[in-house]
Amino acid sequence: MVTTPILPSLPPCSPPGASVTCPQGGRGAEDRVHRRVVVRGVVQGVGFRWSCAQEAARLGVAGWVRNRPDGAVETAVEGAPEQVDAMLAFLARGPRHARVTGLEVHEAPPQGLTTFEVEP
Repeated sequence: MVTTPILPSLPPCSPPGASVTCPQGGRGAEDRVHRRVVVRGVVQGVGFRWSCAQEAARLGVAGWVRNRPDGAVETAVEGAPEQVDAMLAFLARGPRHARVTGLEVHEAPPQGLTTFEVEP
């Protein structure tokens, strides 16, 4: 089995504030959607934010992800509707050691984001 890094420009130990540029796929702002999401459950201390960055790069979505003081993870995702839907599906299950118990999804106008950042 051959494995290749999904996100070679963002190693697992990257510091908070690391970002990756996401392709826009030639779409204009009118073809993009933006979602703010709060993920609840066992989602901190399990690599959730770094997994989000890898999945965002794979899907070509922009945004950010951060831990919240209440133990949840908050993220913003922007891109083509089908890519954002795929990211929402990932957020609903999370990485291997996460246990997602709830997802709050809020629509917002696109902001023209071009990178995906991991915040503290």
